[in-house]
Amino acid sequence: MRFEISKVLDAIEGRVCTDPQLARAVLDLAEIIRYQDLDGGRPASSLRLGMVIDALARSLEEDSVPVYAVVHRGMLSDADLTSNERMVVRRWADDGLVEVLDNPGDRMLEVADLLGLPVLSRVRFDGLRGRFPWLVEQPGRVLAPVPGAGGPVFIAHVGGGHTPVSGPPAPAGAKLLSREWRCPESGCTLFGGAGGGGAFADLARIDRAPTGQPPPSLRNGVPTCPRHGARLRDAGPRPRSEVLAVRVGGLIRRRFVLTEDQSVTIGRAPEGSGGIMLGQWLNDEARRWISRNHLRLELRGADVVATDVSTNGSGVRPGGSLAEADRLPLAPQQSRVLGTGDMVELYPGVQVGRPNEFPAGAPYNPDSVMSEAPTMAMRLPR
Repeated sequence: MRFEISKVLDAIEGRVCTDPQLARAVLDLAEIIRYQDLDGGRPASSLRLGMVIDALARSLEEDSVPVYAVVHRGMLSDADLTSNERMVVRRWADDGLVEVLDNPGDRMLEVADLLGLPVLSRVRFDGLRGRFPWLVEQPGRVLAPVPGAGGPVFIAHVGGGHTPVSGPPAPAGAKLLSREWRCPESGCTLFGGAGGGGAFADLARIDRAPTGQPPPSLRNGVPTCPRHGARLRDAGPRPRSEVLAVRVGGLIRRRFVLTEDQSVTIGRAPEGSGGIMLGQWLNDEARRWISRNHLRLELRGADVVATDVSTNGSGVRPGGSLAEADRLPLAPQQSRVLGTGDMVELYPGVQVGRPNEFPAGAPYNPDSVMSEAPTMAMRLPR
């Protein structure tokens, strides 16, 4: 049982981040793991986070959906969690995957405001509507996770509906995210360069790609570290980056960030760290065609450059066109700059491109983070 729960927590770990380019919603971790009605189980269970992440993936019809989690400092020593769960949450905090705060509610709404993200919470935030007008002006921005027949579902506080809605980021968000920031506190995992400086750093997974720096907190207009309350130092412009995604069978399976200083290799099972592995989503024929290392992507200035490094070659779908007459071959060792809407097709139905430019998808078949969960942890309401 303990081994099964550990495997679920490892899967959940891959879906929590403070990367503003990848997160799809914001939530209060303590609220979620203490919501007993979701499974009728013990007072606190980190597995409920996995259930909510799965619900978000179903709502957005996209796999590998990351969430931006903030958590009250007291949760790091909460006796209602198992010792293993406390260790995992502390490791997430030490590695900068979650924000640890004394007042998660305010920060949760600030992050949602700066990034334009939806909020998953049962709290109505009545006292903060003046500061964040979109709480009532934008239906679907705040949704409550509630028990459903097949797991949690969402109900919007304003306007009803079940699908989280993003909004326009606050103007200050773009300015803050265009710069790199440094915290004066030594070992700050949010604004101190490389993370993993805490007591549980040696337990961090080494196969996870680095994540982008979160947005600073604004206190009286001053960029501030939300964890330490210290004024941040402007360390210069943030390196250029672009969000790309892999789509298999009409579904976005994985988003990733491409930066100027780090290329990304995509294939059946790429060598080295930071590659995008497709093998788990491929049928037998696609696995035979797609090489272990098939496509290399680089960001050169404002251009995304795709280079085929495979044995069998790829193709480019200009402007996202799926018509065979429009497909352009991309031979082994050939490179091409991806224009607006262009997709690289490694094999029919296996495409790489900008996620907001993908054509309409297909019926969703979720890849659950809870697939390894023990049955007793999944007592769902009837």
